Amino acid sequence: MPSSWLVRSVAIFLGYTLSSSFAFSFRPMGNQHSTKSMSMAVSSSDGLPTVSDLPPPIVYTIAGSDSGGGAGIQADLHAIHSMGCHGCSAVTCLTAQSSTGVTGVHSPPADFLRLQLDTLTKDLPPRAIKIGMLGSKELAVEVSKYLKDLLDDLKKDDDSELPFIVFDPVMISTSGHKLIQDEAKEAMISNVFPLVDIITPNKFEAEELLGRKLNSPQDVEQAAKDILKMGCKSVLIKGGHSLLESNGKNYSGTEESVEKLDLNATIGFAQDYFLSSEPPLDKDGKERLCDGCRGVWLRSKRYDTENTHGTGCTLSSAIASALAIGHQQRSSQSSGTGAARSIYVNDACVLGKAYVTAGISRSSQLGQGPGPVTHTKFPSTSRHFPFVTLDPLTSSPNGFLKMKSSDDTSSNNGDLTLGKILPIVDNVEWLERLTKTKKVKDIQLRIKGETDEDKIFALVEECQKICKRDGVRLWINDFWKAAVKAGCFGVHVGQEDLATCADQGGLEEIKKHGLALGISTHSYAELSLALGLQPSYISLGPVFGTTSKNVAFDPQGVETIRKWKQLINQDIPLVLIGGINDAERTKEVKAAGADCVAVIGAVKKEDAMTAITELENAMI
Repeated sequence: MPSSWLVRSVAIFLGYTLSSSFAFSFRPMGNQHSTKSMSMAVSSSDGLPTVSDLPPPIVYTIAGSDSGGGAGIQADLHAIHSMGCHGCSAVTCLTAQSSTGVTGVHSPPADFLRLQLDTLTKDLPPRAIKIGMLGSKELAVEVSKYLKDLLDDLKKDDDSELPFIVFDPVMISTSGHKLIQDEAKEAMISNVFPLVDIITPNKFEAEELLGRKLNSPQDVEQAAKDILKMGCKSVLIKGGHSLLESNGKNYSGTEESVEKLDLNATIGFAQDYFLSSEPPLDKDGKERLCDGCRGVWLRSKRYDTENTHGTGCTLSSAIASALAIGHQQRSSQSSGTGAARSIYVNDACVLGKAYVTAGISRSSQLGQGPGPVTHTKFPSTSRHFPFVTLDPLTSSPNGFLKMKSSDDTSSNNGDLTLGKILPIVDNVEWLERLTKTKKVKDIQLRIKGETDEDKIFALVEECQKICKRDGVRLWINDFWKAAVKAGCFGVHVGQEDLATCADQGGLEEIKKHGLALGISTHSYAELSLALGLQPSYISLGPVFGTTSKNVAFDPQGVETIRKWKQLINQDIPLVLIGGINDAERTKEVKAAGADCVAVIGAVKKEDAMTAITELENAMI
């Protein structure tokens, strides 16, 4: 007969509360959504911008079994498969349960868990590992021993990238009930935390780890810093949106009863906080606003439903799956795309949250109790894709100057139309030559090798006068101060320069002076950030290989264009750049979803008029 403590813990974790008589009779606990981050997944890798000749990457789940199929390894395997990976499982505990309750629990001995893992590793080595419920000290210690042995063995090969390890430290249920004893918690912290790449506690679990309440976004941010000191590399604290519910206050500080508080009337979003001790990916150490070392708030639409069984399991498994995809694509010498190869922990959190949100939106009741999240596919809709917010207390920040695609024939309140072609030049001569053709609506000036601010402004001012004379809108690459001062139409910024601009108050200045803003993106985390800022357009590149600029990202390919088009709101134009050097390639990217193409060499022809005309015709 299993211990009453274990039965109670598993029952509460799986979404049930014990009846007063306890005799293995359980009743559903009700709405589990409000304080646990959401989840989702489906049956194929449809929508994943990858290559068909690669086998699905292998992801392990080390977790408990839910015979009802809504949580535990069943939910994990659904999510892993739906994200386009192959799932392998090592079971830490077995339950007899349905959607209405748990009737029994059985835990295999720790040495049998190790046997499962060793057997798998010899034949099916993982690219990522998701760890779920470790209900005892013995299980936590055994898992840590396995991870150490695995990592030590792989470190012998200097060329191999280590598998990613994601840990959902199941300690407190979504409703705030404690699930494990203190000795198991301490064993997880001391033995498992130092080996993982990211842990995904909900708010209550973060409070349990730290021994204090989290009552504000500032509390959550400090909590993430303190959790990192326990040894893990990164942390995603789920349920930032639950602060209102647990604190009984709205953001203006007015006291209200928790029961009457309507979150959707105040902020209406599900917010999670991501923080990492890892340095920026940029080789020079330049930060992006989406880098975990800065701290990132991820926001998505909030759905109020009781059918959220398995959210935490699914989220962590989706994160692990995304990391496995990036791991595999980077290991391939001849295959893969820029965005997929660039999936690291921050990108995986974005994709995992997108997956969960879609699953919540489509969840339904299957039995007599709360239903599980629905498993869909690799994120493929803008409606569920999360965005980065720079201020978790702001409900909906105002975007930048609105523009629309030339294909958008709606009136759209007089929004300006972005040209089909965006030539990029680096000197006055070519700028004037192109503006005189009267075929160009927009042009971008990319200044190279100059750091003197006075000289930069003089060049920008001269180019702005030419563009104003010829009726062309001038965009300045990166140098936002000169663009604002000269009264240019817009600014285009890359991700590293965007962080510098934000730190200097540049985003507020650009918006205040009514300039348009274009933002470069190369990865899923960068896209999430761009969507949160609501720019005038979002660019993706390099689409094809290019020699015009030293780029840190691999070519994106046409499939990534299609993916970006799915994930970007329809009212934000998509600009493609990189290696689009003739009409044929222009037709190819147009068919994939391009609203505008940014070109360099393609317009620097002896007959510039003809070159522009050919490109414009290809964009029809």
